[in-house]
Amino acid sequence: MDTETRTALKERARALRTEGLSYNEIHAQVPVSKSTLSLWLKDVYLTPEHRKRLYTKQIAVLSRGTPSQKERRKREIEAIISRASGEIAFPLSEDAYKLFGVALYWAEGSKGGSFEITNSDPRLILFMVRWVNDVFHIAPDMLKPRLNIYSQQDESAIKQFWSDLTGIPLENFGKSYVKPVNKGYKKNNLYYGTIKIYVPKGTDLLHIVYGWHNAVLQKIEDEIQLTERKWISLKETPRPVNLPENNLPL
Repeated sequence: MDTETRTALKERARALRTEGLSYNEIHAQVPVSKSTLSLWLKDVYLTPEHRKRLYTKQIAVLSRGTPSQKERRKREIEAIISRASGEIAFPLSEDAYKLFGVALYWAEGSKGGSFEITNSDPRLILFMVRWVNDVFHIAPDMLKPRLNIYSQQDESAIKQFWSDLTGIPLENFGKSYVKPVNKGYKKNNLYYGTIKIYVPKGTDLLHIVYGWHNAVLQKIEDEIQLTERKWISLKETPRPVNLPENNLPL
């Protein structure tokens, strides 16, 4: 760029700046780098009206930026989920269906002597009710549910919701546990409460589920036992003692 052209561009840029244009707006008309514009325009006076306009424009750009980024990311996530969903072939094989239920039970089911599943997600609960029916031939009208809800919730309506969803008769519902009033802030709204579904005479079925679970994990069992033996000292840590509140150390 020769000196004459450079001088003309500088004068043009300064004239546009005195009209109150932003660096981006000037850059669209004056083809030089923004660092050069900053050097040329740093001493150009802007009227209060021009400053107000640029400030308002900047705020408008910023306010559009975040939602657009969120929308773009939302679309990306939707595309990822859609592609991943397409990788699952339906109908599921018998083994895939069986083991999906085993995994859900391993995560959310009772580890004691009873066959129970507890959750607040309607999808998980409905899947497990149908899984128990399909795999073990135990119909919904044989299941025994109980609710865990807050005092401000409508117990009757919530029971009806779960009954409509699962097909478990209302008369099968046991006494609900109503949580006492708590002033603490609850981040998650459990609109349907939490439901625990008990499978009567399900002890043997529970052992079957554990057998399937053990079969899947068999290949890593030796590695787990080896590591546990190495760190056996961790199991020697004394259990904590729950002291009454008035006996807590100061």
